[in-house]
Amino acid sequence: MSNPIPVIETPSLRMPKLGFGTWRLAGKEGEAAIESALALGYRHLDTAEMYGNEAEVGAAIARSGVPRAELFVTTKAWPLTPDGKDKLTPRGILEAAQDSLGRLVLDQVDLYLIHWPGPAMNLAAAIEGLVAVRDAGLARAVGVANFPVGLLRRAIGEIGAPIAAVQVEYHAELSQDRLLDYLRPLGIPLTAYSPLAKGELRDEPVLARIGEKHGVSAAQVALAWLLEQEGVAAIPKAASRRSQEANLAALAVKLDEVDRAAIDGLPKDRRRVSPAFAPDWSA
Repeated sequence: MSNPIPVIETPSLRMPKLGFGTWRLAGKEGEAAIESALALGYRHLDTAEMYGNEAEVGAAIARSGVPRAELFVTTKAWPLTPDGKDKLTPRGILEAAQDSLGRLVLDQVDLYLIHWPGPAMNLAAAIEGLVAVRDAGLARAVGVANFPVGLLRRAIGEIGAPIAAVQVEYHAELSQDRLLDYLRPLGIPLTAYSPLAKGELRDEPVLARIGEKHGVSAAQVALAWLLEQEGVAAIPKAASRRSQEANLAALAVKLDEVDRAAIDGLPKDRRRVSPAFAPDWSA
């Protein structure tokens, strides 16, 4: 691999800035895509209970021959039981983590997240569950996904949650400045999912013009913009080897101030992921 993947290092984790998202990569094809990514040099894999592909991720890891110590593996607890009840209890989260590890065939993940704040979530109980997962050695570090700033302030400031990382939708058309302003002084990294806005940034005209200037694609510009930011990691999904290679090549793209100003001028309120049970993002 010509461009080594830089790493975000904190007292709680050592996480490659460019990771590999596995949403919808299931079955034999999904497993092959994950194996391909590992062969190309990806070492940060992101999965979740809800993705239904933890077994494929685990199988790809086992077949890859990559030493476990070289990998950074994230998975996530879904907030609800199959019958719609709150699962974010100390026992519920601990059991979910154990089940995930069984499917991954791993003794421990590097990062375990609450995937979404549940609509009926008892925040203190949910944090107690995360701490139990960490203290049991099932995860090196714990964190949350899709938590707005207000909820994070309660979790970290009031409850003292040992949040090691936060994962949210973040891309060139969705600002996370407010969240980053809160996290950076605390030394907590942000992982950007949907960094290409569900693929829609591949055809964005401003990004395409910047890409022409540098001899790269609009998608590579979008990734480079994220990857150059302090404390920000990105986890694009890429089923094909060609796309996996292109995402890695984004590490070599060097934007200038003119490029950044043009990207700053894009709309910053175009959220692509906001299900009915999503929290109040402005909270």
